[in-house]
Amino acid sequence: MRKITPFLWFDGQAEEAVAFYLSVFKDGKIHTTTRSPENGPRPAGTVMTIAFELQGQQFVALNGGPSFPFTNAVSLVVNCTAGCLPG
Repeated sequence: MRKITPFLWFDGQAEEAVAFYLSVFKDGKIHTTTRSPENGPRPAGTVMTIAFELQGQQFVALNGGPSFPFTNAVSLVVNCTAGCLPG
């Protein structure tokens, strides 16, 4: 079975949101933090994504920018190899 990962979109508040979620769910943990490179679209070192886990469920917080602010919606991502989807 492929794993489905919810992506939560923010406009610069991903770090603060993840810190809040980890304070509420004591068994949570951060797996990786990806930061903007020197020549990226945002200042170098700015958080782009944070992969984290709450009660065994994987999530990714994404700083999508002002064009993609936090909403009630989520994006679902399924990672798979080429050719793993039907059709």
